[in-house]
Parts: sequence; structure tokens; C-alpha cells
Amino acid sequence: MTMTQEQCTHRNNVQSSEKPQVYKVGIYGWRKRCLYFFVLLLMILILINLALTIWILKVMNFTIDGMGNLRITEKGLKLEGYSEFLQPLYAKEIQSKPGRPLFLQSSRNVSVNIVGSNNQLLTQLVTGSSGFKAQGKMFEVKSTSGKLLFSADEQEVVVGAERLRVMGAEGAVFSKSVETPHVRAEPFKELRLESPTRSLLMEAPKGIQILAEAGDIQAICRNELRLESKDGEISLDARRIRLMRLPEGKASTSSSSSGTRQTVYEVCVCPNGRLFLSQAGTGSTCQISNNVCL
Repeated sequence: MTMTQEQCTHRNNVQSSEKPQVYKVGIYGWRKRCLYFFVLLLMILILINLALTIWILKVMNFTIDGMGNLRITEKGLKLEGYSEFLQPLYAKEIQSKPGRPLFLQSSRNVSVNIVGSNNQLLTQLVTGSSGFKAQGKMFEVKSTSGKLLFSADEQEVVVGAERLRVMGAEGAVFSKSVETPHVRAEPFKELRLESPTRSLLMEAPKGIQILAEAGDIQAICRNELRLESKDGEISLDARRIRLMRLPEGKASTSSSSSGTRQTVYEVCVCPNGRLFLSQAGTGSTCQISNNVCL
């Protein structure tokens, strides 16, 4: 198919008269303004978040070594100053700085528990407002040199100090027996062994010695005071022996002498061991004045 020259010329004129079309790519109008607003708001939030992060790091004193008073060292954690624990603390070892004391403070109580493998309580130490309580199989107190000062278990209580001093006004009260080689009062103080409602018994296989080097010894009882020696004797060794309030035996009327006041008496013993006084004469008058033994 052939085209004439005029048709070709007309077609070229039509194509040259048409303008080229341009397509716009992007966001324009209110969408563009909203996008810029959200980007600006996001930048503001990022700046605020960064400022708060820097402020928290500054307040909490975050460093490479730790946070605040808490420092992370090769041996563990290191706390400086006062620290408060709101939950239980589990640690292998707790110690203060060299030369500084270690304080444990609580508004209610401080408890130290040691448990076994099956979570069974073995030893417990509780200090609270009501007092101090320790629970365990054995309790020991030793000196700096390692000498035992006090020990207690289910079998016995041992006091290893050289001297046990009781400062109470009522002294020491023992509900059971007491075994000791020496009982002594402080210098210039009185020593009293007293049983208000029961008996007081002192026993020793090799003897009992009661010694008062600069004072008196008094034995007072309500009913009877008995001194008994099964295989030996009872010796009273003193410059002066006084037997107070002994009964006086009265002789018969025929054998009594009247007129002079009697000032010398004779100590007599009844068959049952009772002592009494009898007016002294040229001979023994115990048989005459033995009416006390009846």
C-alpha cells in the first residue's frame, strides 16, 4: 500500500502539533504535610526518649563497672553505703570493707536460715523486737584464741570461762542438781545457799569443806539441823563453843541446894542424843537432872 506525498505531509504535521505528556511521581498536598508532621513528631519523641535515657543513666549512676553503689568486680558484687533489700537475699559470703563495720537493720526482724539438701531447716538465727532466738543442734561461743567459753546442746551446757558471775539480786536458781568443784562469793560479799520450799543437799565422795577466812558461817533451819557421820567423827575445833538455848534439867527437891544462885552448869547427853544442862556439883549431876530425857 502506497501513500501519497500529501498524506505523509499531513501526518507529520499532526504529530508535530501534539504536546508530550509528563507523569508526576510523589506525595503532594495534605498528604505531604501530614507526612512531614509525623516525621517531626517522631524526631521529637526520639529526642525526649534520648534525654530521659541520659537522665536515668545519670541519676542511677550507670557506669561500666556497675550501677550506683553497686559495683561488679572479679570477686562478685560490691555495695557501698546503705542498701535496702525488699526480697530475700541469697549469697555465699557477705563482708564489709576492711576496717569498716557491717550493719544489718530491719524494721521487724533479721533471720539467718541454713537449710539442707531437701530444703529442711538445720540452723536458724532470728533477731527481732521480742528478743534473740537461735535454733540448732549445738551452740558454741569461743574466744579469739579458740578457747571454749560457752557450749550448749541437748545433753549439757558447758561454761568454759574461769569464772561464772551471776549479777542478779536473786542469785541463780537451779531446778535440778548442780555439779561444781568450787562455789565462792565475790570479795566482801555474802554467799547464800538457799532452798525456799525444798531441801538442800550437798554431796561429795571425798569431803565437803566450808571455809570463811574473814567472816562467820551460819546454818539456820526451821525444824532440825542434823550433823551425821557414818564411819567417822564430828569435830568442833574452836577456842570457844557456845550451845545456846539448851534446856535445863531440874534435880529432885531433896537433892537440890537452895540459897545460892547457880552459875556453873554441866552439859549432859541423853541416850537419844539430846543435850541438856544440869547444875554442876562436886560430882556429876546428869543422873539427878535427867527429867529432860523422859
